[in-house]
Amino acid sequence: MSWNEIVIEVPRAQADLMSDALMEAGALSVSVEDADEGTEAERPLFGEPGMEPEQHGWERSRLVALADADADHAALVHEACAACALPDLPFALRSVAEQDWVRVTQSQFEPIHIGRSIWVVPSWHDAPEPEALVLELDPGLAFGTGSHPTTRLCMEWLEQQVKPGESLLDYGCGSGILAMLARKLGAHPVDGVDIDPQAIVSARDNAARNRCADIDWFLPEDFGRERASSRYGIVVANILSGPLKLMAPMLCGRVADGGALVLSGVLARQADEIIACYAPRLRLSVWAEREGWVALAGRAGD
Repeated sequence: MSWNEIVIEVPRAQADLMSDALMEAGALSVSVEDADEGTEAERPLFGEPGMEPEQHGWERSRLVALADADADHAALVHEACAACALPDLPFALRSVAEQDWVRVTQSQFEPIHIGRSIWVVPSWHDAPEPEALVLELDPGLAFGTGSHPTTRLCMEWLEQQVKPGESLLDYGCGSGILAMLARKLGAHPVDGVDIDPQAIVSARDNAARNRCADIDWFLPEDFGRERASSRYGIVVANILSGPLKLMAPMLCGRVADGGALVLSGVLARQADEIIACYAPRLRLSVWAEREGWVALAGRAGD
């Protein structure tokens, strides 16, 4: 089967409505791009992580709708415009070359080497160093493949600091990559918590694939009920600065005497604010920085 892309420029106010109308008219998918991308008029849309964007949508939006090549593209656009009470908008067509989309997608993800001896390897690759510490992990819906600086920072800390038999809590576990790494380094018991049920499903599947099936995974309400009094030798939370500030009492309360707290998802410019927020309970400092992000670490009782 072959496809065409229907390319239409619309004002920001009509972008969402027109996107929905194109789907209703028979488009297979619709993406929204900045029509001024690559020009002096290009403007960033999103703010810093944890902050609301200044505006939702670009002033001039380019809609790219995917449709069957043999579809009546003019009729599709006419139907969508009519549904939005707009005159027929001009559009361009772009052909989409036939490709093996599975192979194209897979080619974008190569094994990632982290720290001294950690490899994160997609299932369609062989591990470059089979004797190294290998995590088999495919890109998915849950955050955490080792490619983001905050994940790498946490993994590097764990590789250097985890001792066999040490308990660990991964709060905001996403794909489960940090909990699985800790388990492979000898931590036990290991628990993971996330607010997203899909992340829990993903983490559990990933753990089974990596022979870490004895990790327990929880939604926050279940964790609070089943682990009400549990404290851990290591608590790691790779989230964002806003939630980390709100969770300071809870996260500090989960650290055992002499245990370590590791936080990431924090921009370097936010470090002092997070350190000050945690200071009444636990003294943190910048452990390492990568690409403008930091990992903060400290021990209870220091």
